[in-house]
Amino acid sequence: MSGIDWVTAFLDTDEARAGEVERFWCAVSGSTPSSRRGDRQEFVTLLPPDGEPFLRAQTVVQSPPGGLHLDLHTTDVPALAARAEQLGATASYHELGYVVLGSPGGLTFCVVAGGAGHRPGPVSWPEGRSLVDQVCLDVPPSRFDAELGFWQRLTGWPEIEPDLAEFARLARGDGLPLQLLLQRLDEEQPVVTAHLDLACDDRAAEVARHERLGAAVVRRTDGWTTLRDPSGREYCVTDRVC
Repeated sequence: MSGIDWVTAFLDTDEARAGEVERFWCAVSGSTPSSRRGDRQEFVTLLPPDGEPFLRAQTVVQSPPGGLHLDLHTTDVPALAARAEQLGATASYHELGYVVLGSPGGLTFCVVAGGAGHRPGPVSWPEGRSLVDQVCLDVPPSRFDAELGFWQRLTGWPEIEPDLAEFARLARGDGLPLQLLLQRLDEEQPVVTAHLDLACDDRAAEVARHERLGAAVVRRTDGWTTLRDPSGREYCVTDRVC
């Protein structure tokens, strides 16, 4: 048992671009923004049309590499955090009851209190359907094996046979909104970063929709298109079926 009952992806954005980014990702995902909260009013939840939310945004003084971190929700925060530490994570415990950790490759994630929810379904557009359903970890080649082993053992999620040798995919647990894909980068970088991936019915139409909302295309490949959101954060629209 991994003890992971829900997964949230957090968009970490500098204050100057936070409002623009929140509006963009609400439009992309068909969500509506919650009321702001936090000591600095720094947090907002993207509320999906159905199901429990799994995307949140945070205004930060300085955006970390990649501008994305994960929250792992559990009913036993100390136990899951301790397990992560045993597997090689670094940890900083907070009085509010959550734990900020770093994976062996340096990706920030948090262990927070929370139980299971209902996974939202795809959102329908005139162009087809789409859904944010995956977080891809961008892993420098020297750290790939250790990072993959860490997430396999921490989550307990089975590995799916990848389509390409540079990827390893971990199937999300039952009912969870996000699965994990690890990508072995061609070149080294200081730490592991992460980005969001969307599944859709029609990639060309979905990419065009994102461009109208303010995204810029970075590159196109056989299976996905990489874009940048208004803050410069990269993400992908893929050919995976919703």
